[in-house]
Amino acid sequence: MRLYCLACEVLARPLYLSAARSPHIVDIALFRRGLHNDPADLRAKLQTRVDEVSADGYDAIVMGYGLCGQAVAGLTARQIPVIIPRAHDCITLFLGSRERYTREFEDNPGTYWYALDYIERDDGTGGSIALGSASDAGLDATYEEYVQKYGKDNADYLMEVMGAWQKHYKRAALIDLGVGDITAVAAQAQAEADRRGWIFEKVAGDMILVRRLIEGDWERDFLALQPGESVSMTYDFEVIGCKSA
Repeated sequence: MRLYCLACEVLARPLYLSAARSPHIVDIALFRRGLHNDPADLRAKLQTRVDEVSADGYDAIVMGYGLCGQAVAGLTARQIPVIIPRAHDCITLFLGSRERYTREFEDNPGTYWYALDYIERDDGTGGSIALGSASDAGLDATYEEYVQKYGKDNADYLMEVMGAWQKHYKRAALIDLGVGDITAVAAQAQAEADRRGWIFEKVAGDMILVRRLIEGDWERDFLALQPGESVSMTYDFEVIGCKSA
């Protein structure tokens, strides 16, 4: 098969490694990390690329994305199938299964998640070093906006309310897939944890979902959209389903 992979750059290393070992021809296009902060915009970007790729002789498009803040909800397959992992976000792909994702969040609900590609691909535009978290630069901009609109006292109160969720976090976990040297990023994540007063741990990752995505093993853990079908949310363990567009 000839596959085209649309993916977030936080999965760069495992995707490239899996593509090198895949029996199929795989072309990879990476999107800048943090685009899921604006799900509608990311969805539009992904749909545009799906529309373009569908006519270029590929057998399927494989997505290095989960639901990702509803960014793939409504995404529509055109002339060829679109394969999407049944995952809430990239953390599932790093951990290797929905079952492990669920278990981790039940056993350690107050966890900030870190990964090598996410941290080392910081482009200086204010993205947080934690998967799925808000950036410090973004929070600063929000604070300045609130000061202008509501005055400093009200802005301070609003930011305190917005930041209250951080009090529930107690653990920083760096997922190690065994791909690349994590020494520098581990030190960075450790420093972030120390600054916030959290426990720091390294967690072994599992590339099996990424590998299966690239190798064409799409049963059970993946949604295969056929031409004309679009992604819907299922609000259950399956995470996503399909409907006629």
